[in-house]
Amino acid sequence: MEGPALIAEAVAAGWELEAAYLGDGAPLDLAVAGVEWHRLAPGVLERVASTETPRPVLAAVRIRTVTLEDIDKAALVVIADRVADPGNLGTVLRSAEAAGAGAVVTTPGSVDVFNPKVVRASAGALFHVPVASAALDQLGTWGRRLLGASSHRGTPHTEIDWSGPVAIVIGNETHGLDDDAPVTEWVRIEHHGRSESLNVAMAATLLCFEATRTRSSTR
Repeated sequence: MEGPALIAEAVAAGWELEAAYLGDGAPLDLAVAGVEWHRLAPGVLERVASTETPRPVLAAVRIRTVTLEDIDKAALVVIADRVADPGNLGTVLRSAEAAGAGAVVTTPGSVDVFNPKVVRASAGALFHVPVASAALDQLGTWGRRLLGASSHRGTPHTEIDWSGPVAIVIGNETHGLDDDAPVTEWVRIEHHGRSESLNVAMAATLLCFEATRTRSSTR
């Protein structure tokens, strides 16, 4: 990953840095306290970084594996089913963490959650909200209601019952969720205008904050 802010977030969240590097000419005050840094020779940073104009700091972080058992007590979960765009998945992670969701689950066919673009778009949320992976049909007996987001059917999001352990299920950018997706109930976002639906990350953000708002008001 690239950039002092992301690296600082990873360290603050207790993730293990395996290696950390400073590009040629980078000031030492970019370094994160407690992390041993190595200087890169001129021109190396540009060859190994994933951006066209890389930040002058890089780090490799040991990946954490999260299982469904690890997040079983999370009361509010977001399930991203085959979300393919890194920016969208990163934004989903950021919104889920900001809204107080306990975990995110990605299904096979989703972009790798550790894709550099996902990490950057998450703005560090990846290091603070647990992310597991599982097939959608595994989750039907997971002990929580699965609320499938739809652009055209289901209960309006302002009228849905958000109480108890729930998972917000969002689908692929192009196809959405399958009509026969194993969800408990469908929820739709009421909208006007010509757009058929909201961007998947926008929809996830709205639903996460509505769920949190409603759940908080009924405690």
